Amino acid sequence: MDKLQIRGGVRLDGEVRISGAKNAALPILAATLLADSPVIVSNVPHLRDVTTMIELLGRMGASVTVDERMRVEVDPTTTIETAAPYELVKTMRAAILVLGPLVAKYGRADVSLPGGCAIGARPVNIHVAGLQAMGAEVHIENGYIRARAGRLRGARIVMDTVTVTGTENLMMAACLADGQTILENAAREPEIVDLAQFLIAMGAKITGHGTDTILVEGVERLHGTHYEVLPDRIEAGTYLVAGAITGGRVRARNARAEHLDAVLGKLIEAGAEVIRGEGFVEVNMHGRRPRAVDIRTAPHPGFPTDMQAQFAALNTVADGVGTIVETIFENRFMHLLEMRRMGAEIRLEGNTAIIKGVPKLTAAPVMATDLRASASLVIAGLVAEGTTDVERIYHIDRGYECIEEKLAGLGAQIRRMNDRDRG
Repeated sequence: MDKLQIRGGVRLDGEVRISGAKNAALPILAATLLADSPVIVSNVPHLRDVTTMIELLGRMGASVTVDERMRVEVDPTTTIETAAPYELVKTMRAAILVLGPLVAKYGRADVSLPGGCAIGARPVNIHVAGLQAMGAEVHIENGYIRARAGRLRGARIVMDTVTVTGTENLMMAACLADGQTILENAAREPEIVDLAQFLIAMGAKITGHGTDTILVEGVERLHGTHYEVLPDRIEAGTYLVAGAITGGRVRARNARAEHLDAVLGKLIEAGAEVIRGEGFVEVNMHGRRPRAVDIRTAPHPGFPTDMQAQFAALNTVADGVGTIVETIFENRFMHLLEMRRMGAEIRLEGNTAIIKGVPKLTAAPVMATDLRASASLVIAGLVAEGTTDVERIYHIDRGYECIEEKLAGLGAQIRRMNDRDRG
């Protein structure tokens, strides 16, 4: 099994290219099922989750071709199967995103329940209740969501909690429904806006995306299009924090500053100089030790839960005491137990972590528990004295394209090792 080996103590300096957003590419690929002619999606990141989604589309009979630049062409007209089996869904929870498109386009779907997740439960009840409000018959049996419908009907749906995948699934389903659908308490993430713009490019009638109320006027059909996925704000934020924790300078090329407001605000609090430019964001610490910051995660436009772990790493070596309150997912502090092994001073009280910065971390073997936790351990390794081994990095490959190559390009001493290398 692969691991990342990091020799800490190097100040990062340079430019890194930000890939397409995983959390936009996955729903957009699922939404290609709604079209009645081929769709081309470009700027798709080369990630394990993306490969799994492409495999799922192929398993359903869609014709999928991928070129060397990760430009994906999907011809959904050959789709013959409307099931998402457990063997694929268990490796990628986002596979539930095919539920809405399948019911809307083909009138049936059998999608496996996602199962457990290291960062806590992500209930599907909002997806189910929304589809039922639109006229689908939905049952959960034998570990599968089984949905059947004629043409869906428009409905007013008030979601109990803000959910990104729930908003995406119901917005996709509503595109081919009869009449108007109103989604209230909708998620507002940039990735939802990107999905809406993709659907509009296929002929959907959507307004209000980016606000908490989305209106969808159903249409008879959606056509093919060519669409470019937006840059990954979480990847950009991760590399900017990596630059800050090492006292260095990192320019994230292709990053969109307007999608990083909460993250950049906290980096400024930590003492970084932040430069926003056309097509880039730069953070420069000028060799200074970061100051501790307080974080409270919240739905967009609040502070993103997917950046919480990276700032926890920054706080471990910052000047002062920082608190991190996680309001989105339970069990999302498992990385902090690993950071303690590196000498971090961390106290946990329920959903709050109190972190007192120490002058330095020391290297230790650590184990990733989820995608963003793995990124935070890599960041901690960049400033730890000695050589840190990060195990179980299959998590990181789900969301970061060539992380070791990109960090090495910034000066980090990092390499990927497998069992053959260790022998």
